[in-house]
Amino acid sequence: MDQHNEIVAGLDIGTTKIACIVGRKNEQGKIEILGMGKSRSDGVSRGVVANIQKTVESIMTAVKMAEDSAGVEIGTVNVGIAGQHIRSMQHRGMKMRESLEEEITQIDIDQLIDETYRLVMPPGEEIIHVLPQEYIVDNEQGIRDPIGMSGIRLEANFHIISGQVTAARNINKCVHRANLNVTELILEPLASADAVLSTEEKEAGVVLVDIGGGTTDIAIFYDNIIRHTAVIPFGGNVVTEDIRQGCGIMRDQAEQLKTKFGSALASENKENEVVCIPGLRGRDPKEISLRTLAEIIQSRMEEILEHVYFEIKNSGMEKQLIAGIVLTGGGAQLKHLKHLVELMTGMSTRIGYPNEHIAKSAVEDVTSPLHATGVGLVMKGFDYLDRRRPKLQDHRAINVKNPVRAHSEKSRVGNFFDTVKNVASDFFKEDDEH
Repeated sequence: MDQHNEIVAGLDIGTTKIACIVGRKNEQGKIEILGMGKSRSDGVSRGVVANIQKTVESIMTAVKMAEDSAGVEIGTVNVGIAGQHIRSMQHRGMKMRESLEEEITQIDIDQLIDETYRLVMPPGEEIIHVLPQEYIVDNEQGIRDPIGMSGIRLEANFHIISGQVTAARNINKCVHRANLNVTELILEPLASADAVLSTEEKEAGVVLVDIGGGTTDIAIFYDNIIRHTAVIPFGGNVVTEDIRQGCGIMRDQAEQLKTKFGSALASENKENEVVCIPGLRGRDPKEISLRTLAEIIQSRMEEILEHVYFEIKNSGMEKQLIAGIVLTGGGAQLKHLKHLVELMTGMSTRIGYPNEHIAKSAVEDVTSPLHATGVGLVMKGFDYLDRRRPKLQDHRAINVKNPVRAHSEKSRVGNFFDTVKNVASDFFKEDDEH
């Protein structure tokens, strides 16, 4: 198949919305978004599937809209995973080689990564991603690409991301029931980072903060290498809930208030600015001060940002992050949030729009921070195709984007995804028998 006719679909199963984005690569290597569909997500709570049937219905609605707007049929999707159960850790792997004469090859690296996927994890947990950071050859540190070198002892520092098998099974079950196949399961902050960060920022040191409806995802890069990932189980929904309770109004009204009039800095609102909310069934309308609204939002956002700042300090990279913080996700659209983040962390901040690698698109809405994860999942889909493409091209040309050598053949889901796939096929066999 011609490279420019390949089409990839990303499925972002979020807490507030399920979005399906379809894209194709143009001749300049930019991604052209062909269509998008989104539906309300009723079956997902804090990034994890809580109701299978509702999630399946939402997925089918979003995919149907994306198919209609792109004029294509979608069979396989790249899916994001997030949630409180995600953990990350550092690990050093080692492999002793037989001969000093033979050069280190991609096969050696693949074997080292495969071994790391077999690490023993706590019960119910499996490895999702094994991300190489740097290699060590015969105690020579800081090697990005050891291929072609001589050495007996090959070591690597890995950033390992793990999650609960049940959470992945449920995602997989929902996608299969919507008559789709899963190409890869990808940690959402990694997808968002691809969509909104530039190579220079990753090199200089940057924190990506993706504020979703149910979770806030964090990814820290330095020297073009992922150094830390975390998922905080709070997002825009808790802010809406606070407004609902604090103002004594309906949830939908609270959401509208937040998006239309909300501000993350109370000091930016005048005392006398009020908004009128219609009362229920003949009751008097309610007047709500925008200053009060901003105070409710600010106190909750400060709590979320304290968690974010704790993760930044926890990574040990705080002083090295020259590019500061990039905010994305639906929560990044909150007015004055950039100023609040700068006040609380002292780090320069910008809002991340997923237009870094996108060609001009007829789908207007796609460049909103809301769709950073969906766009990133499409980009990860093209990375996957590049890894799987027959190696007719120069071996080194394929990995230009990623200076640290990853696995050449395997989708980065590893054993985690194999487990999920096997369970899914057993599940469908059972279904057929009944």
